[in-house]
Amino acid sequence: MLYMALMGRKFDIPLFYRSSLITALKGQRNSEDHRKQDLSPSLLDLGPVRFKLARHFGFCFGVENAIEIAYRAVHENPDRRVFLLSEMIHNKHVNDELASRGVRFILTTEGQQIIPFSELKADDIVIVPAFGTTLELCAKLEALGIDLRRYNATCPFVEKVWKRSAQLGERGYTVIIHGKHKHEETRATFSHAVVSAPAVIIRDIKEALVLAKYIRREIDWRSFSEDFAGRYSDSFAPERHLDRIGVVNQTTMLATETQEISDLLRSAIKQHFGEENLPYHFADTRDTLCYATTENQNAIHGLVRSGGDLAIVVGGYNSSNTSHLVELCEERVPTYYIKDAGEIIDAETIRHLLWRSGEVKVTKEWLPRLERPIEILLTAGASCPDALVNQVVAKIAGFFQSAETLEDIERSFAAVQGEA
Repeated sequence: MLYMALMGRKFDIPLFYRSSLITALKGQRNSEDHRKQDLSPSLLDLGPVRFKLARHFGFCFGVENAIEIAYRAVHENPDRRVFLLSEMIHNKHVNDELASRGVRFILTTEGQQIIPFSELKADDIVIVPAFGTTLELCAKLEALGIDLRRYNATCPFVEKVWKRSAQLGERGYTVIIHGKHKHEETRATFSHAVVSAPAVIIRDIKEALVLAKYIRREIDWRSFSEDFAGRYSDSFAPERHLDRIGVVNQTTMLATETQEISDLLRSAIKQHFGEENLPYHFADTRDTLCYATTENQNAIHGLVRSGGDLAIVVGGYNSSNTSHLVELCEERVPTYYIKDAGEIIDAETIRHLLWRSGEVKVTKEWLPRLERPIEILLTAGASCPDALVNQVVAKIAGFFQSAETLEDIERSFAAVQGEA
């Protein structure tokens, strides 16, 4: 219902984030497949190099909503100081552009203080980022007289998880949060959840397996505080609070992993309490998965099935949703995770992130030499502007003397849009 209600909304996004080429490609696909059932990629054939672009990628609803709010805050308050609670989204280009307009950041993404709260004044503008924030931080800022409601850019799909968590608590369930416990969104979700329910954060399927053993009473309760240190609510009593559970997630996690975790914990509940008692002990929470996370990840399956020589994923290096796209791609094809076209040094050398270790690596001979056209799979995270994807296409096309062809295609698309 939330998806249907919001998808018709159009946002006022600065033109420098957009690409006439990418917009036209996406528009063409949407007109041909308005139900979004065809997950095959879009083909951009430039002769010696062929790009296959994922069916879904780039800015999602929550990101466009946040960017519109941030630029509106700057525009409407030329004589007031404007702050962001933390990064607006996990994309350096977007955050740097806002900083160039005078926006200052109060906290790092990990929650470390950059600007002391004591320096803030009641008439300052503070924007809440797309990830939302904790109730504790809200209380501190509101105590200073700062109105957080006016420019609250929290993604509606994140707020949906908060509402679902509250509903679970009201019905007597414990909230299991699948997420990265240091991530802003997960910290915010945990803060909201514990108001009405006991809560615990688990990172992955390995930790879910441990939690399942507690549910089945296979581990001594006294080990719980060590296994999940710093990731459970005050007064959490596993011997009671793991009897009735519901699973929600950080919206940028792998949707398939969230479902796998949910299925695993559901099975543990059934084993211990019996199938006849399952509805009482386990809540169905499949409706908390973010549409954009699901669509972008599903599109990867269609992308890699189409075949290719390598994959490029564009997005911020601290972007959770982008790293999961990389994870899915690299299972099937050599994959390079880059933040922008600047990481493509030349046709022989590319600089890219190894998402598991966080190391930025320089790789030689990344672009294969083939007698046939090279096929490159291309996608981007939900916080990546289409303009950055366009720049990647243009840079690689230049290595094949295809830049003129690309410019012709862009001009043709621009002309079609102008006629429309």
